[in-house]
Amino acid sequence: MAGRLPGADLSSGAAPRVPAARSGDSDSMDRPQHGIRTLFLALLAAAALSGAPARPARAADPQPYTVTIATSGDTALDTALNGASQLVALRQTAPVGPFALVLRAKQDVDRLETVLQSFGYYDGTAAIRLDGHSLDEVGLADLIDKVPKGKDVAIKVSITRGPLFHLGRVTIVGAVPADARAKFGLEPGQPAVADAVLAAGARLLSALQEDGYALASVPPPVAVEDAKARLINVTFTVMTGRRATIGPIEFLGLKGVNESFVRRRLLLHPGELYQPSKIEEARQDLNSLGVFSGISVRAGTQIAPDGRIPIIFDFQERPKYTVGATVAYSTDLGASLATTWTDRNLFGNGEQLKLSAAGTGLAGSAVQGLGYDLSAQLIKPDFLTRDQSLEFDVAALRQDLEAYDQTAITAGVSLHRKFSDVWSGSIGISGERERIEQEGVTRDYTLLGLPMTVKYDTTGLSDPLQDPTKGVRAALTATPTLSFGSHTNPFAILQASGSTYIDLNRFGLGSGPGRSVLALRALVGSVQGASQFEIPPDQRFYGGGTATVRGFKYQSIGPRFPDDNPIGGTAVDAGTVEFRQRLFKNFGTAVFVDAGQVSAANTPFSGAVEIGAGVGVRYYTPIGPIRADIAVPLTRVPGNDAFELYLGLGQAF
Repeated sequence: MAGRLPGADLSSGAAPRVPAARSGDSDSMDRPQHGIRTLFLALLAAAALSGAPARPARAADPQPYTVTIATSGDTALDTALNGASQLVALRQTAPVGPFALVLRAKQDVDRLETVLQSFGYYDGTAAIRLDGHSLDEVGLADLIDKVPKGKDVAIKVSITRGPLFHLGRVTIVGAVPADARAKFGLEPGQPAVADAVLAAGARLLSALQEDGYALASVPPPVAVEDAKARLINVTFTVMTGRRATIGPIEFLGLKGVNESFVRRRLLLHPGELYQPSKIEEARQDLNSLGVFSGISVRAGTQIAPDGRIPIIFDFQERPKYTVGATVAYSTDLGASLATTWTDRNLFGNGEQLKLSAAGTGLAGSAVQGLGYDLSAQLIKPDFLTRDQSLEFDVAALRQDLEAYDQTAITAGVSLHRKFSDVWSGSIGISGERERIEQEGVTRDYTLLGLPMTVKYDTTGLSDPLQDPTKGVRAALTATPTLSFGSHTNPFAILQASGSTYIDLNRFGLGSGPGRSVLALRALVGSVQGASQFEIPPDQRFYGGGTATVRGFKYQSIGPRFPDDNPIGGTAVDAGTVEFRQRLFKNFGTAVFVDAGQVSAANTPFSGAVEIGAGVGVRYYTPIGPIRADIAVPLTRVPGNDAFELYLGLGQAF
């Protein structure tokens, strides 16, 4: 007898038992029939894991119990068995009395055997004993009721897998193109595991849709069990329908965002072959603009006579305005409080205006007074062409540091270009008017720079606050600079930085994907064309702090004046090794060692190497990890603190 996959829901009770005679089984009417009653029910076993199980009414005097499911020898199977068991899932959340407990155990037999069958063990059985008693024992509920109050009833579950069934004949009925059939990936002789069979059907459907068969369907297979041969024969009936091209594209839900802007941005065009992967790529690209909280897309239900099928995008726009606040603290720079106001869609074309104000330098060992940082930023996306943005920046800042006291106004414009998914670059022009006092000498500087940057990023993350667990980030920056009205020479600042993140789970060393990560960081910089005192103090390199060597005060590493105040250098190099370990669901820890040096030789890897080490804790939130690091210097620098504490949002790198 043949049958289709039943569509039952394990979360609402016992698994369905659809009897079916086995071919070649002479006594099939004398014992319970497996047949195909729960054939290929891996998805239903998953429903038992994630669904909300039915909760029996609570008894007035619930019976506590413990439950142990014997291991089967297969880790994946054991996980599925424990996930499908209501005895396990409801033990603490829905305690019941003796009668309901016996009923729950009897229902678990069906559920557990369904899981066994979904893994290809169609002769597999589950047996449950309550306090040593069989479920078939007369008066079992009364026996459980006599257990002394407060004593746990021990429930033991034994599993017999039986022989593993394999696939016999695998048949596809219907006209299927050769390239789609090649992606089916199901062959006779494979273990008859439910999710593998269903996944093959999903691959076939996906391949058909990628070939333009927009309304193709691949229903669950019809299966026949050969009990003597321990084979499962499966037949897929495929309906391809007509090939389709993209027809009219409709936008729904646009309010503040201009439709003309979205259409110019759209990667999808009428007349192209219908392909779900291309449609999804277009959806994700629009979502990257940052003005939408969600985008759904669907195809029409019919193909027009000319072979076109309509596509409908439904947009949910994010709130136009946002206000945010951040707090950070380190023992060297003290506390800072920043607030931002953002207009995500200034003129209707995704333009972003951000105004920020920050107070800095409260009670820090490397600062000598309060400071401020006021800034405005305007970003125009898709400037002249897609994947290219124009950015305007203006800022006013004041900082009173051990190295120097600075008051400045800066302005700049830059063009950013995305070359590929991993490569991007920018070029701009910046101006700065500043007054700096260092060692009792005050000078005014007017600087004009031409910053150029190339970036490489394979982490797959768009938000720098997100926690990277794999990939590489690298950047190369060159900033030729002219100085007007002072004795400062023209100079160029060259800097290269990179970090990589190694998921140790790939090597069998972690506690799960992304939970044990080795993070490495490196920085190299050099000033060309000018010596140490021929450039403004704020353009020199300094070491120390969270961006270079933790455990040392900000700007404390490098050349010093006779009074031990920092001078700044013309070359820097630094490196970090950090191990990050997730703990539980939201917590984590980190252990790190930083090292670096700053010199006045214009050449990196010269000067005294300073080393710091420390530990940290992380609390992971949807917007990024909250970080707390404490570090100590392993080498000695005049005037340095015994330790440094850093609190902030996001990883150090």
